[in-house]
Amino acid sequence: MPQKMALKVEAMDNVATIFADEIRAGDILTVRDKSGKDEELKVLEAIPYGHKIALSFVAKGEPIIKYGECIGAASTDIAKGAYIHIHNMEALRGRGDRQGK
Repeated sequence: MPQKMALKVEAMDNVATIFADEIRAGDILTVRDKSGKDEELKVLEAIPYGHKIALSFVAKGEPIIKYGECIGAASTDIAKGAYIHIHNMEALRGRGDRQGK
């Protein structure tokens, strides 16, 4: 059976990117950081290849950090192991409606 993997790029990241197909609720995912350290994480819901998984609890309004950069804010509380995407994250980059805010 192929290993179910995700990659955490920077130490401050609170998400990892999925690099496996058919990730489903209940799967145990191996999260690897750039030093090669692996941690196991239980997946709470199906997550497509290339999408994000929460590495820790993220409270509503807190930043979503990927590649060491804030890419958005949680629009609701997000549990560790949950899928992070547009249904629970508000993008903060490249938004003309938020200029000057």
